[in-house]
Amino acid sequence: MQAMSIAEDYEKWREKTEKSLNKRPERKAQFVNSSDIPIERLYLPSHEMDSEAAYKEKLGFPGEYPFTRGIQPTMYRGRFWTMRQYAGFGSAEETNRRFRYLLEQGQTGLSTAFDLPTQIGYDADHPFSRGEVGKVGVSISSLADMETLLAGIPLDKVSTSMTINAPASVLLAMYLVVAEKQGVSWDKVSGTIQNDILKEYVARGTYIFPPKPSMRLITDIFEFCSKEVPHWNTISISGYHIREAGSSAVQEIAFTLANAIAYVEAALEKGLDIDDFAPRLSFFFNAHNDFFEEIAKFRAARRMWAKIMRERFNAKSPRSMQLRFHTQTAGSTLTAQQPDNNVVRVTIQAMAAVLGGTQSLHTNARDEALALPTEDSARVALRTQQIIAYESGITNTVDPLAGSYYVEALTDALEERAWNYIRYIDDLGGAVAAIEQGYMQKEIHKSAYDTQRAVERGDQVVVGVNRFTIENETQPELLRVDPELGRKQSEALAKLRSERAEEPWRRALDELRAGAERDENLMPLIVNAVRAYATVGEICDVLRDVFGEYQAPIF
Repeated sequence: MQAMSIAEDYEKWREKTEKSLNKRPERKAQFVNSSDIPIERLYLPSHEMDSEAAYKEKLGFPGEYPFTRGIQPTMYRGRFWTMRQYAGFGSAEETNRRFRYLLEQGQTGLSTAFDLPTQIGYDADHPFSRGEVGKVGVSISSLADMETLLAGIPLDKVSTSMTINAPASVLLAMYLVVAEKQGVSWDKVSGTIQNDILKEYVARGTYIFPPKPSMRLITDIFEFCSKEVPHWNTISISGYHIREAGSSAVQEIAFTLANAIAYVEAALEKGLDIDDFAPRLSFFFNAHNDFFEEIAKFRAARRMWAKIMRERFNAKSPRSMQLRFHTQTAGSTLTAQQPDNNVVRVTIQAMAAVLGGTQSLHTNARDEALALPTEDSARVALRTQQIIAYESGITNTVDPLAGSYYVEALTDALEERAWNYIRYIDDLGGAVAAIEQGYMQKEIHKSAYDTQRAVERGDQVVVGVNRFTIENETQPELLRVDPELGRKQSEALAKLRSERAEEPWRRALDELRAGAERDENLMPLIVNAVRAYATVGEICDVLRDVFGEYQAPIF
């Protein structure tokens, strides 16, 4: 008697299961994920993966094209991801203490949050800065602040990530000058600047200059670092903030990679060689609650980037094709209600990032929906990573969920839908044109609206918010930023301006203005201005005068 095929067995099982639904119905008529991809009741072996050729094309081996299974051959069997907890609040001195605390607790890299004035190129004493100094990150106005921020931290041994975009060139220059003062040569310095202005226009809003001069600054950094700071990641192309603004997982992949394509094209137009700068491109993704969708998202993004770099840009070096990324757990999923629940959410998200093959990770703290994290909650967030690394066992083999019928099907589905977005953006003229036309913004707004409506209807459950609520909750102890910080920072700036040498400072800013009016690389001029103790606001004001300021269109 001939055995039944899997397909025949499945049909028999399906018919039997459908009949049983009268007695035990399913929770929903249809299950879908954040990208509106229908989730099947059961996944079977895919015909597309039946042959060795299909396996090599879709998956391959870890450390080899198309890097679906990871960019390192042995992944976490060699070493764990960088545990890079995001930190920054109040003054440089306070944040330095938090940095040292986290390093003492076993953190393996620094990640710096800057306050809003710094992010948009204003000094702490500017009228626009009033009430915002040190509130959502550390206040940095001058080289003196950066020296205090990094005091006692060996910059040849600790890598640092800085979440800074419009004034990224200025903060990078400050970091490099501090390294000089420590006696550390630039070829020994490692870290990352976010430096991703396109997603600011799309989702976040901390922009200064219009797109064209902003892209010039970014490619100036590419060129400068490829020669002077070879171990620095010159951009962290961010899907994180796109997702925080309300996008789906598919949109996060597609819009991030579309922006990355625009940066590569801008660098090529500048005359840079693809294999000189592409190995230092890095990415920054979000990790949300849908465990399997997030794992599949990271795998799909890695495979897509490898194809883009090899087939679209003719990169030859395998390192140019590797999508290296940092992950942060999803701030937008944290709830002010029952904040201890956030520890569970963050654990799920962090495990998805690790199973998806991240190179570094930040885990949010339980109280971040209410305030910047306290030391205790920051420690719990770091311990979450350490428990996953040392106790969970998921790091003992490479890409442990590969071959899961569900994960592979989701990876393919996310990739297919993301390609559709990228092709459409190409038809619009690329990422910059799509942003100028408001296309990405409108897609994100629609996704965010649909999600919020689902929560309000109760179709999407948020534990502690629209189900399983508690009345009269007590609020945990929160971190408070010194309300006098703005005044203290203003006084420190006045002292710095009165004591710095006038002639070198003025000459450096004049040379920067002349360079901005010409077409020369601005990074050496910005470094010289920083050495002369020109402030963030002063440098950005020179560039504002030459480049103008971006005004967001209303769609």
